[in-house]
Amino acid sequence: MSLLFEPFRIGSIEVKNRFIRSATTSYWSDKRGIIRSEIIDLYRKLARGGVGLIIKGHLYVMHSGKAHVGMAGISDDLHIPQLKKLTSEVHKNNGKIIAQLNHGGLYSVADRAGPSAYVVQGHKTRALSTEEIYDIVKAFSEAAERALVAGFDGVQIHGAHGYLISQFLSRLANRRTDEWGGNLKNRVHLLLEIYNAIRGKVGNHIPVMLKINCDDFSPNGFSIKDSVKVVETICRSGIQAIEVSGGGIARKDNLRARARSLDQELTEASFAGHATEIRKAAQSTPMALVNGIRSVRCMEAILGKNVADFISMSRPFIKEPDFVKRIETGQEASACTSCNICISKEIFGKMMLQCHLN
Repeated sequence: MSLLFEPFRIGSIEVKNRFIRSATTSYWSDKRGIIRSEIIDLYRKLARGGVGLIIKGHLYVMHSGKAHVGMAGISDDLHIPQLKKLTSEVHKNNGKIIAQLNHGGLYSVADRAGPSAYVVQGHKTRALSTEEIYDIVKAFSEAAERALVAGFDGVQIHGAHGYLISQFLSRLANRRTDEWGGNLKNRVHLLLEIYNAIRGKVGNHIPVMLKINCDDFSPNGFSIKDSVKVVETICRSGIQAIEVSGGGIARKDNLRARARSLDQELTEASFAGHATEIRKAAQSTPMALVNGIRSVRCMEAILGKNVADFISMSRPFIKEPDFVKRIETGQEASACTSCNICISKEIFGKMMLQCHLN
């Protein structure tokens, strides 16, 4: 049997195979952040399609951290009933589901505030006070508690893609001179505070994961060297899985190539080169790799060469929610061509996640 279909544990949960549906926002929640029935239908299809672990598209932990219109929330008990319907459908179809917790920080539509004042997409922003930072830490922990009430199997802290935690980790966005900024030890302070606060709420038996950039792909920003050190630190603290992604504040597309692997079997995976370095830091902590992965050949190489334990994907599951079952019956690669129309400004946020060619 292929390693792709061997079960693997993340803390207290056993995932039936090595496939993860990486968190992908659908933009389809109402003004209060309550998810719509269409989202539940989408996740039902993913579970029926054989995905071992689904990570719910990011959920804002407080209203002031809402990153975009249509983002779903987990900041209030009123969000729980629909989220509970979602997790129930996934579990009915033999899947596991994790809640991704997030705060938009400088990208928040309600209050553009982050580690330091910084111009983002033409908007002026402000620096958070220490009191506000601790309020955010508390909000993450309370959101994790709600996630368990809603039936999620665990939580993932979103520390990537230029959102709040990623902003604090970046020397470009974080120009503070207090305990929250400056050297990397201080810049990782927020992440550690959030992790410890969540642990205090959910206990040690509930899986807590982290999504982190391998590289912001920005000039003099968060680098692979920084990522390795952060992963070493958070793994010592007890995080139960790492998902490696990339791209943060001030990212430049021409810098993405530095994350690729020179191994021909791994070149398809955009961040495989950097992931190899992070794997050494993570050691025995389970690790997932996302972005660009399309073929069974590359998936098996990632697992076989111990680059990661899980294959995390998004766009292939937009094209084929049943992609895992298709692989089981012999399909050798995703039908997704990475045309990116599904995430274009013309489509993304205006319709449910779907391939325009389907």
